[in-house]
Amino acid sequence: MRIGLLTEGGYPYVSGDARLWCDRLVRGLAQHEFDVYALSRSERQEDDGWVPLSPNVRRVRTAPLWMAEDDEAVLGRRARRRFTECFGELAAVLCEGPGAGGVAGVAGGPSEGALTSEADRFANALYGLAELAREEGGLAGTLRSEATVRTLERACRAPGAHRAAREARVPDLLAVAAHLARALRPLSLDWYEEDGLGAVDLCHASSGGTAVLPGLLARHFTGVPLMVTEYGVSLRAHYLTAPDAPPAVRSLLAAFQGRLAAEAYGRAEVVTAGNTHTRRWQERCGADRHKLRTVHPGMEARPFAEVGETPDCADPDTLVWVGRVEPAKDLVSLLHAFAEVRKQEPGTRLRIVGAPAGPEGVAYLGHCRTLAAQLFPDEAEGPHTAGDNPVSFEEIGGPEIPSVADAHASGAVTVLSSVVEGFPGGLVEAMLCGRATVSTDVGAVVEVIGGTGLVVPPRNPRALADACVALLRDPQRRARLGAAARARALELFTVEQNIEAFHRLYLEIVSRAPVRPGLLDGAGAPLPFAVPAEAHVPVRWSAASPRLAAARSGPGRAAGGPVRATTPVPAREGA
Repeated sequence: MRIGLLTEGGYPYVSGDARLWCDRLVRGLAQHEFDVYALSRSERQEDDGWVPLSPNVRRVRTAPLWMAEDDEAVLGRRARRRFTECFGELAAVLCEGPGAGGVAGVAGGPSEGALTSEADRFANALYGLAELAREEGGLAGTLRSEATVRTLERACRAPGAHRAAREARVPDLLAVAAHLARALRPLSLDWYEEDGLGAVDLCHASSGGTAVLPGLLARHFTGVPLMVTEYGVSLRAHYLTAPDAPPAVRSLLAAFQGRLAAEAYGRAEVVTAGNTHTRRWQERCGADRHKLRTVHPGMEARPFAEVGETPDCADPDTLVWVGRVEPAKDLVSLLHAFAEVRKQEPGTRLRIVGAPAGPEGVAYLGHCRTLAAQLFPDEAEGPHTAGDNPVSFEEIGGPEIPSVADAHASGAVTVLSSVVEGFPGGLVEAMLCGRATVSTDVGAVVEVIGGTGLVVPPRNPRALADACVALLRDPQRRARLGAAARARALELFTVEQNIEAFHRLYLEIVSRAPVRPGLLDGAGAPLPFAVPAEAHVPVRWSAASPRLAAARSGPGRAAGGPVRATTPVPAREGA
């Protein structure tokens, strides 16, 4: 079959979100064809280029979210009136919501009937804008015009608007309008014709948020079924990344994220979550639980096989932390916990292995180094190495730790001390290495561990220290937990199980999807897939059998002509 893979800020770009799992998915499903429709987030991401593409990627089309040239369309009076009506209705739904992005299932939120009415109004406004953009050749310039800001201001000042919207100032309105113009950029793309997304069998949005919009429009215009995958819900990410935004901006953008997510969940055939934590967020945003499937991220197990199959550690008195250095990882609590561990087990060491994430991470790393020197003043002379100080700060790629597997192998217990976590990939790596773990109860940690490690409350150094000491003093328990953790990771969290799960879902969705107009063979019979199955067979067929001869004479082929496997050449196309 032919899959339209929709991405935002990730694959096929070298840098960005979901790049690795998308690449593994495409390569793992080599029997299918993929058309990639990618939205980029920055000029730097564009300049960094693409990852090497798999041969089954037939087409790549890209469009930037970080900038948009004004389309040449000049709206006439009637078109301007339609735009004002549609955008005004969309803005009114955002302003009349419960405020602060309230969603279904939240105490004090709107009733079910009100949610349904608002969802219908949002959908009608969204698709009204899409149809106008299609007729007029785009709305990129109009969405960034003064008329858009004025329409948004009227919605905020209208009776019934919630308090945060009513208090929006001009800078707030400009910020919200700019974000909406960026998020609605896909409305102005030419991706939705019969030779674009209309030619695929299934649209798979590889993340929530703006990446879903092309799939919604393809479904609206051509009836292509939609599947949505999220490893982190956009509304939750908004709350985490914009805590200091003005109330009006925070509220209106949260309302937009929530409405767009609810529309995507309602139109999608299947919605997948990377873990139960994400799935609960999807349900709160209005997803029908009958459509929900949990598909855990897949980790490549081979790099950890050697360490996992030889569980003896280099130093049974060493704790290891591995990850990106940033405040959410709460290394401060880990250092205080380690100070308690040293009081009970004086010979213990702590290896902190990881690079800082951006300027904030660099500053946080410096703070942690200073704190380590203060907590262990008698041992802080000289460089921070494992031989001179009980706490070492290291990065992967050095002579002592050339790989992530070597980092986990260098200690007896792997520790996770985060206060915010989605799917803990580093924890799965430790499990594949057969290591006993001590983790904080955040995100999907309990779901991943499943009883094969110790879990303690976040921001509780004493509990973290007690759990570490318990495992350091009991090597047999460490061995049992490590073996159980490796078995669980191999069963649930490998690339193979991830790819197989998506393959089954693709077949399930396409088998239920109605045959769309135009996908018929020469005799008028339904053609269930955009590409006949025999096109994928890497051999030349023989005409000996009448049945084979009939099978190979499909649309566009002369009867009896040879059928050959094709070697597709990916096309690089702009918006």
